[in-house]
Amino acid sequence: MNRKNFIRSSVMAGAALMVGGGKSLSAQAISTAKEKPFNMKFSPEFGIFKELVGKDLVDQIKWGNDQGFRAWENTYLASKSVADQERISQAVQKLGMEFGQFVGTMNFKIPTFASRDQSVRDQVLKEVRASVEIAKRMNTKFIHNVLGTADPKLQWDFQMANAIDLLKRCAEIYEPHGMMMVMETMNHKINHAGMFLHTIPQAYAMAKAVGSPSVKILFDFYHVQIQEGNILPTLDYAWDEIGYMQIGDTPGRNEPTSGEVNFVNVLQHVHDKGYRGFMGMEHGISKPGKSGELAALAAYRSVDPK
Repeated sequence: MNRKNFIRSSVMAGAALMVGGGKSLSAQAISTAKEKPFNMKFSPEFGIFKELVGKDLVDQIKWGNDQGFRAWENTYLASKSVADQERISQAVQKLGMEFGQFVGTMNFKIPTFASRDQSVRDQVLKEVRASVEIAKRMNTKFIHNVLGTADPKLQWDFQMANAIDLLKRCAEIYEPHGMMMVMETMNHKINHAGMFLHTIPQAYAMAKAVGSPSVKILFDFYHVQIQEGNILPTLDYAWDEIGYMQIGDTPGRNEPTSGEVNFVNVLQHVHDKGYRGFMGMEHGISKPGKSGELAALAAYRSVDPK
């Protein structure tokens, strides 16, 4: 049996034990059992385990903590009420967990960072300033800002110059607060055709040009595998400018072991290099229902670095 099949078989066997009512892993017991903390700072998103936990935000965080998750993140946090943000933050801190990234500015329809339009750039900076207050509320320093689409009417080097200049303005806002903006490369082949930032070398060049600890790369394994492949050498080259990581297997953008990426090796490599930051779980679940979510939970145990 090859390695991938062995891991998948082990994961499904573990999930079967869970569903069958094994120690602390039945759907009923899983809400109260305290499992060993993960070595890696895997950071779930709201709704990823919705069949097991339900919709209440704090219940999801408490359940995640019981399963060994030490962190949480929420991409669309800025759209939630201040009351909900405070409720989430209080729950995370009370449990001794950490809160990771949320999105400060995001546009998938028009050029923003690549644009020279002053009204567009002013709106970006307005949203960046607002993200500082949200980050303070959440006791986090990580803000994920999406760089918008490319501008088909403007030469590429002009777009790069525009983006670098606006990133420098963002750095000026975040630096006094010790906060970090992270920028995510998004693949053109399946999900986000036309987005401005789509490769790690491009992000690396911009981060180097800005030269600030407040502007770094969000390395999303799902996007990198689709757009570029060659994950470990790319990761190693860009290492000094990577500030945050997210996980998702391909094809499908689901949990580790559901696709082609060897996350046992990849995450051990990341851990061995000394990364102790967030590993955001921005993905779906490959199998339906509670059994699928339990299998995904077991998959994370199978790839957690030693």
